[in-house]
Amino acid sequence: MADWQSGPLAISAVPGAGKSTGMAAAAAIAIARQYERSAESRSSSRRQLVVVTFTRSAAANIKAKIRKYLRDDLSLPQTGFFVYTLHGLALNIASRHPDLSGLQLEYATLITPTQSHRFIRTAVEQWIGNNPERYLRLLEGHQFDGEETERLRRQSVLRTEVLPELANTVIHEAKSSGISPEKLQQWSQQTTDEYAILNVAAGLYEQYQNLMRSRDFIDYDDMILAALRVLENDSARRIEQNQVFAVFEDEAQDSSPLQTRLLEILASNSLDEGDREMGRWGDGERISPYHPTTPSPQPSHTPHSPLNLVRVGDPNQAINSTFTPADPIYFRQFCEECDRIQRLATMDRAGRSTRIIIEAANFALQWINNQWSATNPNPGAMNPDAMNPDAMNRVSTKFPFLDTDNRQVPFRLQTIRPVDAGDPQTNANPAPVGRGLELYTPRDIHQTVELLSQRAIELFGEDPTKNSAAILVRENRQGRWLAEALAPVCKEHNITLYDVGERDRRSHVPQEILSLLQFCDRPHSPDYLKAALEALVQRQLIPTQDLNVLASLPEEFLYPSPLAAPQPEAVQKAAHLCRSLLRARLELPLYQLISFLALTLNYDQAELATADKLAERVNQQIASNSSMRSMLSALSEIVSSERFEAVETEDSEERYTRCGQLTIITMHKAKGLDWDYVFIPFLHENLIPGRFWVPPQSQFLGDFTLSEVARAQIRAALHGESTIPDVTQAWELAKQLKISEEYRLLYVAMTRAKLLLWMSAAQKAPFTWSKPENLQEQAPCPVFGALKRQFPECVITSAMIAK
Repeated sequence: MADWQSGPLAISAVPGAGKSTGMAAAAAIAIARQYERSAESRSSSRRQLVVVTFTRSAAANIKAKIRKYLRDDLSLPQTGFFVYTLHGLALNIASRHPDLSGLQLEYATLITPTQSHRFIRTAVEQWIGNNPERYLRLLEGHQFDGEETERLRRQSVLRTEVLPELANTVIHEAKSSGISPEKLQQWSQQTTDEYAILNVAAGLYEQYQNLMRSRDFIDYDDMILAALRVLENDSARRIEQNQVFAVFEDEAQDSSPLQTRLLEILASNSLDEGDREMGRWGDGERISPYHPTTPSPQPSHTPHSPLNLVRVGDPNQAINSTFTPADPIYFRQFCEECDRIQRLATMDRAGRSTRIIIEAANFALQWINNQWSATNPNPGAMNPDAMNPDAMNRVSTKFPFLDTDNRQVPFRLQTIRPVDAGDPQTNANPAPVGRGLELYTPRDIHQTVELLSQRAIELFGEDPTKNSAAILVRENRQGRWLAEALAPVCKEHNITLYDVGERDRRSHVPQEILSLLQFCDRPHSPDYLKAALEALVQRQLIPTQDLNVLASLPEEFLYPSPLAAPQPEAVQKAAHLCRSLLRARLELPLYQLISFLALTLNYDQAELATADKLAERVNQQIASNSSMRSMLSALSEIVSSERFEAVETEDSEERYTRCGQLTIITMHKAKGLDWDYVFIPFLHENLIPGRFWVPPQSQFLGDFTLSEVARAQIRAALHGESTIPDVTQAWELAKQLKISEEYRLLYVAMTRAKLLLWMSAAQKAPFTWSKPENLQEQAPCPVFGALKRQFPECVITSAMIAK
């Protein structure tokens, strides 16, 4: 990456190899070279480097690193680059050319469509009205005797669950891939299932699009589509490309087809897009769009470097493809193209973890692929020497992306290697704490908490400020239960417990603002008064007290008469704050209320930014009808029907990895982070790899779900399969996709640990974590059993604990 000067480059990196840090350093070097070129040519206009990544927090992190390298190491101005999320980049391009993009942001409202969003619900109702025969066929399902009670039950399930879920899934999948409702309708003609699932999906998608257009709403996929509409225009495309000398993409395994296309166009500085798409150069010679015409490095922006694009990722850390349209196959294809022209590099050295953790992660990868091969036979999909690390590395070094069927095995054959002796990074491959890997089989989840807290106390005992630790959970519900169970122990031993799931539910911002506004609108309501007081107590603005007593008589609490008994000091403080809210409602214009309430609630930087985003969103929605009633309606809609995304700050990742802190975080959110000690409890088969199951209420349709079948069929068509799979095949493909991703998620979780990896699978655990009190025998995750057999010295028994 540091040597890169032009052309395409693919980097496949293992966990802990430092790909994001390496990209930031390479970006700073590329910017420095661009400064030199500008100085040599005495050009007043400087092209910029565009860096894109998957999340806002990752973007903030890379931006800070690039600035540091430019300032501290290169003594250069902290300019010459932009860092975006993919959607942020698209919005930036679209907003600069509103006439071409069709995106009038002053009139449009951005939404995050979910299964419960009103547009999805309305699209479902409209489709039902327009397609009574198709709806009736779904209603009949299997074995329907016409009984009225059952008919009403099925109607409810279809209207509120099955069809909204199908619409939400298909809209994301198709729209993010540039597939129109009309194209989806054409694909549906290749299928013959009894429900015509793709046909139903295309109809729902069409209704949703019509609703969006009629109400001036846009979603995140519309941003990408709008940017691509801009780049279809020759003049606008040249303007955008002339501002960019290269594009660097991090977490490239999480890109969707449209996002990949957007980056390739933007990075194509000198080759006409129409010709590039056809794979043709000016003299008519047929070439790959990735192919530099000369093997030696050339200066940027010459005809020899048509695609100045550096993409960095790890297909083995692709953990978003079952709930987003991202698919690692597109990054793999890019790597294959680059490999053919010797522009593929691998980063397989990692100094993050101690050797035993690396060995455990490598073993898990190899074992899963081996088991997959045995249970999913596919000629040529698995190298017979896959369990032999040396043979495995020979294969993956020679053909790193061509050794297996991309869609058949969960992992690329890519082993993590420790760094060489004398590596410059601090404490590379550190010595383990204890055994480095500890495997427990507690009696139940309660003993799991005992063992985990006991180990945490030992680890934090000597110097709590020296090390960091995290508990990685598969579900937020596990995290909430653990936080409650660990809170007393952590308080007793002065260990800071940080529940990321609770803190990151910044939908608490809309909810708290709504509670206060509802009180301001109807202060005489006991329910609204109590909700407002609860928000104030939660924010520690008033003392904890019996709120039911205060809320039972709102007038007496807010405006006590001269004959009333004197209020205690705590009550007086609460009443004074509530009266100030009511006064603000009378004195401030409506559009300033949300910002005022955010300041009153003493929000931190990120929360204030989130409140400002919320205020802008609500004020846009009520612009044509500005009233308290419409404001409350808009806020209620946001709180009830979608997850409002918080604004991230640059230190967001540091909050999760502070020393002296025990962080509870989901495996998904832990990606990109690391801790000295990592605890992974509750490793049970029903969660990892999990069971693909059909909810009992929708089993009248068959032993599959419409949404997952549609997703698998769309992906098969996108991946160029000769035929679209039938329902049975699609359901099987969906299962394989889910299982593969769950195993990659476990791999990501294991590779977060530096000094100690603590893993457990209790003998008794809940079947569902919505009812943690209902314990039953649970089988461990298959990988956990394999690790115990492979590393018997790391198995911790009850007798060892007693000692």
